[in-house]
Amino acid sequence: MDSVFLATAFATLFVVIDPIGLTPLFVALTQGMEARARRAIGFRACLVAFGILALFGLFGEAVLGFVGIRMPAFRIAGGVLLFLTALDMLFERRTKRREDSAEERSDPSIFPLGMPLIAGPGAIATMILLVGESGGGWQGILTVHAVMIFVVLLAFLLFLIAGPLERALGRTGTVVITRLLGMLLAALSVQFVIDGIRGTGLIG
Repeated sequence: MDSVFLATAFATLFVVIDPIGLTPLFVALTQGMEARARRAIGFRACLVAFGILALFGLFGEAVLGFVGIRMPAFRIAGGVLLFLTALDMLFERRTKRREDSAEERSDPSIFPLGMPLIAGPGAIATMILLVGESGGGWQGILTVHAVMIFVVLLAFLLFLIAGPLERALGRTGTVVITRLLGMLLAALSVQFVIDGIRGTGLIG
């Protein structure tokens, strides 16, 4: 496989998934949890993301076509779900839920971490695009998936340092960052919706 394509695939997936940017968000979503619980959540989130991205990498547009869904619809849906998460972070609804018992505690591993934060519409679209650009042969498909696995693994390794990062920030720092990330997530979710609407051709 061409080394240029390999570098392009890595750079594209790394930027789209953004493991570095996900780390403080992981801290905010798992605030106050024990290291063991955080590792489990991080592992499940990465496993879910891998499964989703592998599915769309292998079957791509055939999956969307089978259920009659176009990529713009994915972007709009992801944006709406992400906006709901942003509201939770801005108004401390998530913090209040964490004060409940462990059995009732919200588990962010599947949503929003696994999807749409790691395996979001952008990452799904990128997998489909990269597999198409690889030529569609098994070597290209395996290369794209190997790069995706490496990027998701980087995200998991960064999740493992969430505890020390939270201790360094302290309670006040974590609250401030949680609110700031909530604002950024709200803006990102709106951008997802705008991109989705633009993809339908309703706006230029």
